[in-house]
Amino acid sequence: MRSAVTALTRGPSLNPVGKLASKTFGGLIDSAILALEKLLELPRNIKQAVLLALDMVFVTAAMWCAIALRLGGVHFQIGPIEYACAIVTLVVSAVIFLRLGLYRAVIRFMGQQAIWAIIRGVSYSTMVLGACIFFSQAHVPRSLPFFYWALSLLLIGGTRLMVRAYYQAKLRSSCEKVIIYGAGDSGRQLLTAINHGDQFRAVFFVDDDPRLQRSVINGVQVVKPAKIGKLIREHDISQVLLAMPSVSGERRKEIINSLVGLPVYVRTVPKFTDLLLGKASVAQIQDIELEDLLGRDPVPPYPELIDRCITDKVVMVTGAGGSIGSELCRQILLAKPRELILLDISEFALYNIDRELRTLLNTSGLEVELITLLGSVQDKRRLQRVFNTFSVQTVYHAAAYKHVPLVEYNVAEGVVNNVFGTLYAAEAAVDTGVETFVLISTDKAVRPTNIMGASKRFAEILCQGLATDQNTTRFCMVRFGNVLGSSGSVVPLFREQIRAGGPLTVTHAEVTRYFMTIPEAAQLVLQAGAMGLGGDVFVLDMGEPVRILELAQRMVRLSGYSVLDDKNPDGEVEIHFTGLRPGEKLYEELLLGDHVAGTGHPMIMRAEEEYPAMSEIRSWLKQLETHCDRMDCDRIKDVLLLAVSGFDEHEGMHDHLWKKQRATAEAHSNVQVLFPERSVDN
Repeated sequence: MRSAVTALTRGPSLNPVGKLASKTFGGLIDSAILALEKLLELPRNIKQAVLLALDMVFVTAAMWCAIALRLGGVHFQIGPIEYACAIVTLVVSAVIFLRLGLYRAVIRFMGQQAIWAIIRGVSYSTMVLGACIFFSQAHVPRSLPFFYWALSLLLIGGTRLMVRAYYQAKLRSSCEKVIIYGAGDSGRQLLTAINHGDQFRAVFFVDDDPRLQRSVINGVQVVKPAKIGKLIREHDISQVLLAMPSVSGERRKEIINSLVGLPVYVRTVPKFTDLLLGKASVAQIQDIELEDLLGRDPVPPYPELIDRCITDKVVMVTGAGGSIGSELCRQILLAKPRELILLDISEFALYNIDRELRTLLNTSGLEVELITLLGSVQDKRRLQRVFNTFSVQTVYHAAAYKHVPLVEYNVAEGVVNNVFGTLYAAEAAVDTGVETFVLISTDKAVRPTNIMGASKRFAEILCQGLATDQNTTRFCMVRFGNVLGSSGSVVPLFREQIRAGGPLTVTHAEVTRYFMTIPEAAQLVLQAGAMGLGGDVFVLDMGEPVRILELAQRMVRLSGYSVLDDKNPDGEVEIHFTGLRPGEKLYEELLLGDHVAGTGHPMIMRAEEEYPAMSEIRSWLKQLETHCDRMDCDRIKDVLLLAVSGFDEHEGMHDHLWKKQRATAEAHSNVQVLFPERSVDN
């Protein structure tokens, strides 16, 4: 504003008088702006009092100017009756303005409602003035109220609009310039939210609909997508905000792909389902999630499958505090079991999910008895007591050590938890008459190259053997890949590294992984569990595998940066290759062979895989028991090599305790390390 005034008053033809006038006028403007800024910093009640006093000055000035305009001069006489009319109008106007709430609205955020309040207030004030003139027979022109109405509106409303315009112009000068992609309802709501904030300034809308292009929405022009690159360069755009919550996943992926190479930070509003359920609002701008990059629309769940093993039953989830276990608990609760039992060895994780579920119970009005139990799946006696005491009918066994490198460094404990924990839980289920036992497995169990995957495949074999060895409990296994947002997930890690300026750490340039959202995986687990006939291995359709290097590159570009590499030495974020960690492999698989059958659900397949007899499995279990007790990792690996098909590429043992034990034994050959024994019931 100051620069505009300076430009108007500057010129080569100004004489000394003109220069003096220019300086004087500029000084007045600067003083007025300084006074306005000080006024805006005052406490709210003082600002309201000052504004009321100023409005009364405007009312007085409007009455005086109205007479002057009507009479065509400033020389006129005003009698006592006219003064009385002016005073009554002044006092009553103050009361009217206060009652209409003209001073409750914040001027800098003044909207349509506040403007209508001003028009109503001025109109009521005009009617009061007209009534005073009529009943007192004051000697003033009869057209005075019309002039007064226009002048009052100009002074009272116009000054407010000028203050708002000044404040918004000041804010816009420091705001980030953004483009809103999507000019529909969500885009317009987002624009309103942006206009009421001080962080962003929406410069353009971009929309695919030709009917909206070239139109102007709330002062913002709508353009076609082909121009977005040019607009970003010409207007110094820093972010593109996607406001298309209801668009399909495939279309969303196409739009994001078109923005990958542009030098902007791409963000989005929450999905339509979250908006519909009240979990989020349009104003909540968030980062692009990997599920947006996958472009796969989740298949709606089949409620009859979810309800079959849950509704009005006693359901138990082991590992209830973990990523998958906690999501299973949330969805199980909505299916209305009679009782939901949560078992976890982590007190903190159990506390968190218990508190969350109790809040969900209170807000949803569901009547489900929630029972939280601390305990380990390695404690068979506690499992049997729990199953017996609560008459458990359905078990979802999600308790496992799942991080590949950690299990490589803790081989014996990983095998004990993943294999013997499953054994104890499964046998306790059989002994107590549990109807359904669902094992949560992983794609790393297919031709594993690590101890974690081999132990999970052994757990699958164990459940398959028990399924044929008895007819009390129905066993089934559900196998899927990586889930988004789980502990240790690559997406939060990359996002954190990008915020820190890099580098992003990728194990290998060719590594690929399957991905699925946690809610989608949990829904499919619950549905697959209801399909099992006994010994079934269900495989979830994970879509196409994702190359992790490409994922990292896309996340860097969508964050508004460029990748620093040999081809682009001026890039901002570097990607480092750290090498495959112990037990990791480049590609994950979901099937051991080519034999797979459909299930009637488009996202769930049944793998037809061979497995050994239960007698042979028990022989391996006995050997594993002995080797785990002795901390003999070499022999543990030998048993897994014998039992697990495809486990033949393991590079070596990395167990910390085992390596230290061997080093100590070599140094002191007379030292014998003893370990407490575990027992396996035959």
